[in-house]
Amino acid sequence: MEKLLKDVKRIYEQFDASHDFQHIERVLQNAESILATEPDANKEIVRIAVLLHDVSDKKYSEDKEAENNLLHSLNLSADQKQHIKEIIESVSFNGGNEIPAKTIEAKIVRDADRLDAIGAVGIARTFAYGGAKGRKLYDDAEEVRLEMSEEEYRSKNTASVTHFYEKLLLLKDLMTTVKGKQMAEERHAFMETFLHQLKNEREGKA
Repeated sequence: MEKLLKDVKRIYEQFDASHDFQHIERVLQNAESILATEPDANKEIVRIAVLLHDVSDKKYSEDKEAENNLLHSLNLSADQKQHIKEIIESVSFNGGNEIPAKTIEAKIVRDADRLDAIGAVGIARTFAYGGAKGRKLYDDAEEVRLEMSEEEYRSKNTASVTHFYEKLLLLKDLMTTVKGKQMAEERHAFMETFLHQLKNEREGKA
């Protein structure tokens, strides 16, 4: 784990603040909170999947083999490596076209990652990513898409506030573990409060 931590940290240090190593540390923390309530889950598999889940992220990585290479370097069975790959494949939202999380480990990793996409940190990450990609803060003329392909989801450079309605506000109801659902409630409510305040300030009501 110590070597893997160093290897993945070098990769994540190349990404912007929305997907850097601090993101991984927070997801690990979320995963540990959920693991405490799921005694049957394989902790090692969960932790490794969290560390690797963004190393080959399509938004950043030019090295599409980074995930496979790091997995290959680990002293794990073929079944364990395949399990980790399946967990990582099920993490992404993909515009609502997500791959089902079939195991408790997959559910924990997905919930842990999505918890970092909502709440105060989620708000900060959304605007950090939007700034890195040159996105508008908001665009009232932009139509919110609730049904789209993965390609449509990734190809359109939508305003940051639009992203709340196309993804972030949907995540609370997509949590799969009891603890994940509990943790999502307060974070979801904070996003709603933020969007309400933002609207008031933009309209000169606050």
